[in-house]
Amino acid sequence: MRSRLLPAGTLAAAVAIAVLAGGCGSADDWSAPHAEPTAVGTLGPGFVDPSTPPSPEATITPRPRSWDGVRPSEGYRVVLLTTGDDPQTRTLVNAVTTWAEEQDVSLKTVKATRPDQFIARISEAIGLAPDLIVSAGNALVDPLALVTANHLDQQFLVVGAELAEPTGNVTAADWTGASFRGEGLGMSSEYDPATFTPERAGRAVRAGVAAVLHGVTGIVIWLD
Repeated sequence: MRSRLLPAGTLAAAVAIAVLAGGCGSADDWSAPHAEPTAVGTLGPGFVDPSTPPSPEATITPRPRSWDGVRPSEGYRVVLLTTGDDPQTRTLVNAVTTWAEEQDVSLKTVKATRPDQFIARISEAIGLAPDLIVSAGNALVDPLALVTANHLDQQFLVVGAELAEPTGNVTAADWTGASFRGEGLGMSSEYDPATFTPERAGRAVRAGVAAVLHGVTGIVIWLD
């Protein structure tokens, strides 16, 4: 059988269709089936006592660097949910994006710019079906308290703040100087914007994610 050359325009169209049909392998495409994430590595001594796991809503103070040996498995999907352009929030956002780049995490960002968007943006983040939603920005604390209890199959990590009464799917990584718990409780007298350093924010992200990966959730991780 003789081969027949396609016209240039037809060939270009065929190539374009093939690219569209086969181009779903990108790490940013979350429509494909996704394996259950796992922890790579184990929590070090002093993170928690395996024989006495923390109770719901407990606060733990893990030994420094006891989370360093833990990272997410390949293909881990994270949504960064954020609001605010203050220096503290920018530091937290930078810590999350830096961690994601270092760990080769697939990261999407959902930002709310107005209070009337908060619930919708949280719902948008949940709708992406990530392995973890990381929240940065004090103004999201109260809206999260309203929404998270209705989505217990979705894990959340709040960095630099905490929910007053978290459900088992909400973990916080906090420290002295970053203890905002919602408008009704106001700022702690110990709140100090100067404590939001890149180093401390980075530790909060890594410790929080390590806890979530190992199922140590619904608690507050208190850092030095």
